[in-house]
Amino acid sequence: MTRATAALAVLLVYAILTIWIDQRWAWGVAQFAVFGSLAVWAAGQLRRPSPVRGSLWLAPLCAAPVWGLLQLAAQRTVYRWGTWNAVLNWATWLALFFLALQLFQRSAARHWFLRFALYFGAGLTVLSTVQMFTSGGKFFWVFPSGYTDFVMGPFVYRNQYAAFLETILPIALWQALRDRRRAFASYAIAAAMLASVVAAGARAGSVLLAVEVAAALLVAWRRGMAPAGTLARGLAAFGAMAVLFTAIVSWQTLRQRFEEPDPLAQRRDFLVSSVAMLRQRPAMGFGLGNWARAYPQYALFDDGNYVNQAHNDWAQWAVEGGIPFFAILLALVAMAAPAAVRSVWGIGLVSVWVHCLVEYPLQQRPGVGAWFFVLLGMLAAGRSAAGRNASISRADSSPGP
Repeated sequence: MTRATAALAVLLVYAILTIWIDQRWAWGVAQFAVFGSLAVWAAGQLRRPSPVRGSLWLAPLCAAPVWGLLQLAAQRTVYRWGTWNAVLNWATWLALFFLALQLFQRSAARHWFLRFALYFGAGLTVLSTVQMFTSGGKFFWVFPSGYTDFVMGPFVYRNQYAAFLETILPIALWQALRDRRRAFASYAIAAAMLASVVAAGARAGSVLLAVEVAAALLVAWRRGMAPAGTLARGLAAFGAMAVLFTAIVSWQTLRQRFEEPDPLAQRRDFLVSSVAMLRQRPAMGFGLGNWARAYPQYALFDDGNYVNQAHNDWAQWAVEGGIPFFAILLALVAMAAPAAVRSVWGIGLVSVWVHCLVEYPLQQRPGVGAWFFVLLGMLAAGRSAAGRNASISRADSSPGP
């Protein structure tokens, strides 16, 4: 661990623990720290230059904020401040990805951060579950949320809580396979995460976390990370603890939500409206960050509530940025998803992208995106380091002159 990686970890903890604060200053402090960290890294490069690592994944990530700037320059946004804010968010995520790409070239740094993320996620799981049953809807038992139930730690929305744990649970499984001495504890952490999401009644999150377990163990078996018998015992241990923990915290809320006659009714209407919006402006969209401002003209119903998101990040990105912006993000998924699956611990990144089809885990609360893009940058760093090591091995094994 270095001071830089520790500082990044503290920054991400701050971004999550303050995610409940709606005022702009809370996330603004995190953004200031991110760009300050980037400036410190650049100053360090001037004093003591070291190789600057790149990745093809930087191309779509750089294109995202640039596209927003093009919308502003072409005056193709219905609300300039919304687009400026979205551009700043994408620039922040780009900076975090770039910093992670530079800081996590060494496997020791990556392993330390993954363990840190796992233990932070475990602590947040316990805190969130206890808080849900005892706080009366208050954040950390102190700050009113405006709700009386299902407030999970700093998360007022259970699906965003589930999306955050989607990035952490595969790390627990990877840790169990990598360190057999701590396997039981790692499986217990993973089981507790699934149980807490079930208790919160997050339908998509519960399904995706269960699929993550099956996918992670299947990939581990195909890659020869552990014998089939070891994986079977691990799955059995996880399953037994997940059932036990779920019985303790109850799964009735989730069952009731699955029994709703049409659980996707409003989401389907939002999607139909989003398609109509996309047809209206397919080339450049309504401006990044502006779905909610443009939606009322295309709404199919009005129940008196303010609709702040499309409940489908992919549809919202297409509406806000047009087909080119949608293609930019799809290109990032196409490049990164195979590496994420092979890593096992990165399966959660793919899971979040899938979750984006029915919710908005990367919209509204950019602190979740901060964690997501740091982990994505670390995945890119591991891929870069593996490529260099392979090149060195080929060079060492080649015949001499």
